[in-house]
Amino acid sequence: MFTGLIDDVGTVTRVSDSPAGRELRVACGYDSLVAGESIAVNGACLTVIEHGPGFFTCAAVQTTLGRTTIGELAEGARVNLERAMRLGDRLGGHLVQGHVDGVGVVRSVAQAGDARLVDVEAPEAVAALLVPHGSIAVDGVSLTVNALPAPGVVQLSLIAFTLAHTTLGALRAGDRVQLEADVVGKFVRRLVDPYLAAAAPAVAGAMLT
Repeated sequence: MFTGLIDDVGTVTRVSDSPAGRELRVACGYDSLVAGESIAVNGACLTVIEHGPGFFTCAAVQTTLGRTTIGELAEGARVNLERAMRLGDRLGGHLVQGHVDGVGVVRSVAQAGDARLVDVEAPEAVAALLVPHGSIAVDGVSLTVNALPAPGVVQLSLIAFTLAHTTLGALRAGDRVQLEADVVGKFVRRLVDPYLAAAAPAVAGAMLT
């Protein structure tokens, strides 16, 4: 479990394929990693395989590569990093599982006073769980839904601190980003889906009469 508060920005220094999957070596500022711990790389929960002074390696299997942008990372790419939270830590962001729900595409980036507004086209599975002023993780960063300006589009308002301490300051139109919807919304949607499905025929019949 993570909070979406990025505590380091790393740089991919090597990409290779191994029996473990697509393997990444990442330069970072951590000096107390342990093998087997979870770490969020742009919001995707991966496992530390090896580590040393200023680096760690992790690997993504085919399932992960198919639903994230991890497979698009190349040498030199900067990535948002967060170590798993510990019981007793402050939850300054929101509950983030590190389970990417889908990949969004940046539609526009515009400056509005002291904030940068970023509109992201989200997959239906993610868009259905978004509410104004709710939470969403974008490349691992805990953010507030500023607005829903169009169907399937989420608007984010990035403050100066976020721009300076994460990779989101470099976002441009056309960029692909990893999205994770609020886990609370996922459970609510799962619980109400059977009732919505049962009510649908009745609603359709009422509309025809």
